[in-house]
Formats: sequence, structure tokens, C-alpha cells
Amino acid sequence: MPAKKTSLVSFVMPVRNEEQNLASAVESVLTQELPQGYKAQLVLAVAPSTDATKAIAEELASKHKELTVVSNPSGLTSAGLNLAIAESAGEIVIRVDAHSELQPGYVLEALRVLELDPKVGNVGGVMLAEGKTDFEKAVAWAYRSPWGLGGGKFHVGGEAGEVETVYLGSFRKEALLAAGLYDETVVRGQDWELNQRLRETGWKIYFTPSMQAKYRPRKNLAQLATQFYRTGLWRGKLSRDGFPNINLKYLAPPLLVLATVFVVPLWVYLFVVAGITSTARNIEQNSRTWLLAVLPTMHYLWGIGFILGFVFPSLARPGE
Repeated sequence: MPAKKTSLVSFVMPVRNEEQNLASAVESVLTQELPQGYKAQLVLAVAPSTDATKAIAEELASKHKELTVVSNPSGLTSAGLNLAIAESAGEIVIRVDAHSELQPGYVLEALRVLELDPKVGNVGGVMLAEGKTDFEKAVAWAYRSPWGLGGGKFHVGGEAGEVETVYLGSFRKEALLAAGLYDETVVRGQDWELNQRLRETGWKIYFTPSMQAKYRPRKNLAQLATQFYRTGLWRGKLSRDGFPNINLKYLAPPLLVLATVFVVPLWVYLFVVAGITSTARNIEQNSRTWLLAVLPTMHYLWGIGFILGFVFPSLARPGE
């Protein structure tokens, strides 16, 4: 009898300046349990970095035959993902991030959902934000709270079912190819933009809380502010460019900015933040204090970025 064909699962990871996180992220991928008859392939798309990321990636590749390194000269996440997908050979493509660590059972659950429903083109789970420092723990709390990022399923959990977008994502490669892969003109929000195109071509986007990936937040307030401003900027541009079915939660930060400029005094908002901070549960005192700065940074930088991206879409450009 002929040998049973081995199925391949391809993981794709864009990396840049990730010397502190790369090894643990790779380990979380290569230690994932796979069904019998499956093998793993991991493709790292390495962007120009100012730290030892490239050397670490090459060292890891020398130790693990499942790992391939490709160069991403533009440095753009979307371009890196497309380069890694082009190098992948699996029918299932799982996006991973150097700031994330896949938890046990992640891939098994993804494959189970995809096998159950052939119309599901992408399935994702919970972005389990966890910090190590007091500041990072405050950011992680805000990620997981409705007061921080609005309480989306992939931040706080919820019932399994069809959604408009997911964190990271486990794709059928045929769905990715049919949708045209990632749009390399989109620097931020590329996951959301791709999932909209997948839905437009008839594929379902599915969320399951049984898939979890730990996420390491930015290290300081300046990095957090830059992240949220740029994300808001691109979300505003994408909204301007013709995606009418925007979730209302995306409008909350820009409406907050406008309200505190024209309607409600700023001190009222700050009083509310102080109230949220004082009653926050499951967070240490030092991290709770950081919430006084973290929450306004998230709300206002995202909101200001959204307004500018919507009104002046040319501000959202490669490198931003």
C-alpha cells in the first residue's frame, strides 16, 4: 500500500527588532501539537533590524529543519507576510507574531474548526495580553477590558461564532490566494482589511475562545502612543477609502476626542478615568496607577490618529 500523504501546516511570522521575543515565539510554534500525519513548516520574514534579530533567526534556522528564513527588505509587515506565504507549502497557513506565544492546543482547535466547516476561510482566537513590568501589566489590563479597547471578542473572549475579523488568523491557503493575499499598501490594519475581502469573496471569518495566544504589550508609554496613533491613522484612512460597515466601537475614540473638545470638559473624562482606575480589579497597585496614563494614551492617540487619517488620508503612508 502507498504511504499516507503527509499534510503540512505552514506558519508565517514577520519579524523586526525582536531579539528579546523571537526565540520564545518560535518555540511556541514548533512545540505545537499536530494531528497524526501532519508536519509543521515555519517561515520567518526578517526585516532590516537594528538589533540581533537576523542573527538569532539564522541561528534558529540552523537548529530547526522546519524553519526557513526569507528577507523582507521593505520592512513592511504586509510585505513580509506575503513573502512568507509565497515560501509556504502547506494548505493551511497560520499567521504568528514575534510578540505572541501560541498556547497549547492552538493549532488543533484551528484545524478542527476548518475541517468542520469548509466555508470558514480564517479562524482565530483570544489575544491574551500579559505583561511583565508594572507598565506592561497596565496595558495588558486595558487590552482585556471594555474600558480599554472596547471589549471585542478577541480581546476579552466570548462565544464561538462568525465575526468580522480575528487576531492573527489560521487560513485556508486557497482563501488567501483567492482574496489576493495582504494588501501591501496597507501598513496598519492589514488583518482587518484582508478579512473584509475574504468575507466579500464568500468566506466566513470564525472566532473560537479555545484558541489563545499570549501577547506582550509595548514596553513604555512612548511606544504605546506611537502604536495607537499609527493604528488609528490607518483605521481612519481605511474607513475613508470605502469600508462602510465599520463596527461602531471603532468610532468611540474619535467621538471621545471631539466630545472633549467641543461638548464635555476634559476634566469630566479624566474624572471617569480616575473612577475606572480606582475600581479596577485583578491588577496590582503600581500597575493600577499606570492606568491613569495608559487609558488616555490609548483613547486619545487612537482617536486623534483616526480623525487625521479620515480627514487627511495621505498622512497614512508607508513607514507610518
